[in-house]
Parts: sequence; structure tokens; C-alpha cells
Amino acid sequence: MPKALPNCRSALWLALLVAAGVAAAPPLDRQALASVALGRLVEGYWQEHLSLDPVQATLLADHRHDGELPNSIGSAHLAREYALQKRSLAELAAIDVAGLSAQGRLTFDAFKWDRELEIEGYRFPSELMPVGPTGGLPQLIAQFGAGAGAQPFATISDYEAWLRRLDGYVVWLDQAVANLRRGLSRGYVLPRVVVERMLPPLAAIVAGDAAHSLFLRPVAAFPPAVPAAEQARLRSAYRAAVTERITPAYRRLHDFLRREYLPRARESVGWRELPQGREWYAYRVRRATSSTLTPDQIHQLGLDEVRRIGADFDRIAAELGSRGDRRATMDSLRADPRAYYEREQDLLDGYGMIRTRVRARLAELVDPLPRAEFEIRAVPPSLAPSQPAGFYRPPAPDGSRPGTYYVNTSDLKSRPRYAMEALYLREAEPGHLLQVSLQQQTRGLPSFRRYGGYGAFVEGWGAYAESLGRDLGLYADAPSALAALAGDLLRASRLVVDTGLHARGWSRPQALDYLLANTALAATEAGVEVDRTIANPAQGLAGKIGELRIRALRAHAAQALGPRFDVRAFHRAMLADGALPLAVLDAETERWIALQGAAP
Repeated sequence: MPKALPNCRSALWLALLVAAGVAAAPPLDRQALASVALGRLVEGYWQEHLSLDPVQATLLADHRHDGELPNSIGSAHLAREYALQKRSLAELAAIDVAGLSAQGRLTFDAFKWDRELEIEGYRFPSELMPVGPTGGLPQLIAQFGAGAGAQPFATISDYEAWLRRLDGYVVWLDQAVANLRRGLSRGYVLPRVVVERMLPPLAAIVAGDAAHSLFLRPVAAFPPAVPAAEQARLRSAYRAAVTERITPAYRRLHDFLRREYLPRARESVGWRELPQGREWYAYRVRRATSSTLTPDQIHQLGLDEVRRIGADFDRIAAELGSRGDRRATMDSLRADPRAYYEREQDLLDGYGMIRTRVRARLAELVDPLPRAEFEIRAVPPSLAPSQPAGFYRPPAPDGSRPGTYYVNTSDLKSRPRYAMEALYLREAEPGHLLQVSLQQQTRGLPSFRRYGGYGAFVEGWGAYAESLGRDLGLYADAPSALAALAGDLLRASRLVVDTGLHARGWSRPQALDYLLANTALAATEAGVEVDRTIANPAQGLAGKIGELRIRALRAHAAQALGPRFDVRAFHRAMLADGALPLAVLDAETERWIALQGAAP
């Protein structure tokens, strides 16, 4: 006991010294106070947002909520989300904007833009049309359920968390049926072509043998951390979940769509035909492009870009001796058997060689490069039929999972060599994978900027990265250059077709005719593209609008700075702050140009 006295005295003296130090410390200055208030607000918002959207938390390798899946299209959940947006915007208004640093002002502007746009979106009842043939929660849950997504299956608790999440998903599916029925009564009805696209994959799930359900794949083989006795219990629990809950819920959705919804689905395809349709589509355009561009302005931009890119395509095709239309030109390239690898590993190795070539010159354009490496891996065979030719998966923010460039090695005769360079540049380096990796490794960003994103910036950067091929020593042969132009032509055509369908009253045949006349798509591909545009209004606008804005900012900076312009510094400015709304990016680039011009 006596030995404790000196320790108590030490603790007392330490407390007195700390107290004296605090008392003597100068008060926080105006900038520090504003910065602290803003930081608390945006970080508090982010944590509450993740609790309301636990699936996004899982995608970010934040596994605190892996067993949760709220009824996100139910009225109670929507009310909680709306309250969070309103409260956050009100608290933001109390921040001393004049006291913020330049970075603080950037965070303020981006957060304000987000909250105002989110609040405006509650004017439109998107929850009444919660399902579609592509994207969305059903597709993501299927990816998770196959064990190939971000949902972990490493421990017993992981397996049990997924069972709880599946229970939430059943509630969500039944809510989707209720909402769709309510939409019918209020005039918020999906087009017939969209419903018809949804039915076959749902029918396959309903009619398939439950023993082969993708939701049973996690229990087909277990990791070492799951003991044999627990494996038997989990297999039984997963079979029960599939046969008693998941498959019946899918059957209820399928039968409702086929028997009750399809006969009342609308024949029109444009979003403007819905109640509030014109205003709603204009809102979707602002959300997708993070800009103030109107549908009419975007339509004209698309027409201009199709003419510009099409002229380049036709010139290179003529040099090859092609005298047919653009589709015929690409058909002739596709018909060459030398354009394809014969083995899956050769395709993977081919991308590895492209990575080596890009890496040799990447530092000429981008500095700094991401610290973490990434893997090139084949898409799991079970998922390959529904996946694109190549796509990226960003690294886990905590470093527990590397970034991955996934290559679809199925159906090798649909994976031509000449298309690989443009795809790699867009999806991997210097495209999506590089941009997201740099954003996540930037420690000073608040969480909503570090882990969030804006489609126009992210997709726009990917498309812009694709245009850097010649700077990196790629597109040296005509087929590769044509493949890149064909992709760019499609992105430009989406501006025309999307706004044509949803703002100008185009019919499906009109949109199809435009694509067939101006792109290199085959008839079947063009049909899929049109139906995707019908189902997801404004989604296809992001890539081309973002790319055009980045290109315009680069040209503006080069003209303003003259010999002071450095492309690496420009790219650093584009990437250093993470993805931003284009409207905010404009102002930030002007500030950067002013700083560069003032530098000695």
C-alpha cells in the first residue's frame, strides 16, 4: 500500500500540469473552430449514413453492419434518411464558411451540393419502381450470395451475418412488390420492355433446382476457420433459407410481375411520360452529371461529339480499305481468327503485358502513383455470363483486400485483342482503379470524400484515361485505335439517345435506328443498349459529360498557363481531392490555375 502513494502524487501532479497547460493554451482561432465544426458534422453524417446503408459499408470493407439489410424502400426508412439529410444541411448552414481553409471550403461545397441534391430527390417516388433488369440491390445481393463479392465468408460469424442479411432481403423483396402495386395505382409504372427483360432471370431462379442456388455456394466449401461440426449446421441453415425464404420471395416477385404488373405496364418508354416526368428526368440528369446542363444542351453535345468522333473513325477505317458502314468495319475485324486468344491464361497474360507497357510510361502523366499494387484475376466462372469483359474492384480502405482488375475469360471469341488496350486504360490504369486507389489513400480527406464518388467524375475520368492511350504508347495499330473510337462513339451516342428517349419523346425504334446508323454496334447489341437506357434514365450520360468537362478544363488550364502548364500537375490536381461534383470541380480548377499562375 505505501508504494501506491508516490504514484498517486505523480498522477495528481500530472493532472495539475495538464490542467495548467490547457488553461494556458490560446483559444482556437476562427479557422480551427470552423474546421472542427465542419469535421464533426461530415464525419457524424458519414457514420449515420453507413448505419442506414450497411451494404455500402460492406462494400467499403467496414464489416460492422454485415448482418444488416434494412427495408430501404419502406416509408419508415425513407423518413429516417430524409431527416438525416435535412438535419445535416441545417447544421451546415451554421458553419462559419469565411473561416474555412481552401480544403475546408471544398468539403463544405461538396457536402452542401450533396445534401441539397439528395433532399430534392425526395420529391420523386423512386421507391415505387425499385427493380430493373440491370444494377440495383438484387444484382448486388446475388453477387454477395455467390461468395464473389465484398460480403466475407471467413468465420462462423460471417456465415451467420449473411443469414441475417438474407432475412432482411426477403423483407425488401416483399416491400418491392407492395411498392410496385402502389405505383400502379398512382401512375408510376415501368415500361413493358423493362418488365419483359426482368422476367427471364427471375424465372430461372424460381424454376431452378434449389440445390444449385447461387445462395448455397458459400457452403459448398468452407474456410479452415469453420469447424466440421459447424459446417453441417450452416449447410442445413442455408438450405432452409433458400427453400423456405429466398426462393419463395423471388417467386412472389416473379408471379406478381408476370400476372399483375405486365398486363398494366406502359407501352411508352420515356421518363417524361410519368407524373412529374419532365422535372424528374431533369433532376436525374443533374444527379448523373453533377452539372447544370439541361437535357437539350446534352442532346446537342451528343450530336456534335458523334460527328467529331465518327469522322475520325471513318478516316482510319478508310485507311484500312473499309468501304462499308461502321458496323461492317468492326464486323470485319471480329471475323479475323487471329484477333482472339485460344486459352484463358493467354488472355490474362495479355493484360499483364499491357500493364507492363502502361507502367513504363505512366509516371509521365500521373504523379504520384498509388502505393498499393493490384491483381489481374479471372472473373469466377459462376458469375462470368452476367459480367462485362473487364471491370475493376477497388482495394479495401484498410488494406485487407488488394485492388483487382477482373478479366472475363469466358467465351474467348467475344474478347478480341484489339479491344483490350482501351478497356484496360479505362478500368485499370490510369482509369478507375488508379483514381479510386489514389482517392482512398489520401488520408486528409473526410470520409464522404475519401470513400464516396460522383458518376460524372469517376466515369468521366475513366473515359478521359482511355483517351490517353497514344500518350502511353498504345493504339499503335488501326484495330486498337478503331476499338477505342467505337467505344467513344457509343458514349457520345448515349447523350443523344438518352435525352431523345426521355426528354424528346423518341420511340424505341427511333433510338435503335440512331444507334445502328451512327455506331459500330450489331443489331442485338443496339437493342440491349436501348433497353438499358429505357430502364436507367440519365445513367449513361455520366461518362461522356465527365470526360468532356475534364478535357475542357485541361484545355482551359493549358491556355491560361501557357509554358507554365504541366500535364502531370494538372492530373495531380484532378485526382488529389478525390471525386468531386463537376460544378465544384470547375471552381476548384480555377483556384488551382490561379495558384499555378502566381507561382514563381
